[in-house]
Amino acid sequence: MSTPRFQLRSSIGKKLLNGLTGVLLLLFIVAHLAGNLTIFVGKDALNAYAATTHSLGPLLIVIELGLAAVFLVHAGSAISVWRDNQAARDTRYMVSKSKGAASKQTVASRTMIITGLVLLAFLILHLWQFRFGPTTPAYQTTLPGHAGEVWNLHLIVVETFKNPIWTALYVVVMILLGFHLRHGFWSAFQSIGALNPKLRPIAFSAGVVFAIVIAVGFLLLPIFVYLAPDPNAGVLGLVKP
Repeated sequence: MSTPRFQLRSSIGKKLLNGLTGVLLLLFIVAHLAGNLTIFVGKDALNAYAATTHSLGPLLIVIELGLAAVFLVHAGSAISVWRDNQAARDTRYMVSKSKGAASKQTVASRTMIITGLVLLAFLILHLWQFRFGPTTPAYQTTLPGHAGEVWNLHLIVVETFKNPIWTALYVVVMILLGFHLRHGFWSAFQSIGALNPKLRPIAFSAGVVFAIVIAVGFLLLPIFVYLAPDPNAGVLGLVKP
């Protein structure tokens, strides 16, 4: 009788684990994007989002550790599946072409391991900038309805994306995120067995739409902050009234 540990080490087990963690990360990405877009309501809305998150205290640490575990398991299982596939491939082709509708293999699917590693490295940088960013008094501000001062996330966002180098980097990475999600969305649900033959084409098309919406959503913030003449003024926090 096979044990759960043995099953997880099997090819199917690794793909299942990768799919489950992938679905969880898709949900996290949507929630994270929703929080980012509060900047279009106003700088107080973005700072309130950050303050509410930090007010969770020890629970926030538990959530972050859980997310870190999900990211690491997802990356580890993806690398393991990729290595298994490489080892099982008897012949390497000089030219690789899409296999078409049956396999749904695309440039996005063939570069998943590359875009995934780039995104993992970017995540570390992103956390350093915005999760563990500067907390000196200069980065504190008042907020209506909150006692005392709160972290001025809006100021950090503006300082970061007024720099053309950081903005360009984020644009490139978000495009790579779109490529990763194009295949990742469909693949995650396929790996957990949630798609029957009739649903697969729908899920594949939905993955393309999802990837575009998420990538564009994340691109809006750095591009508009960079282009805005005075991102600290106006009702939207980006445009002068």
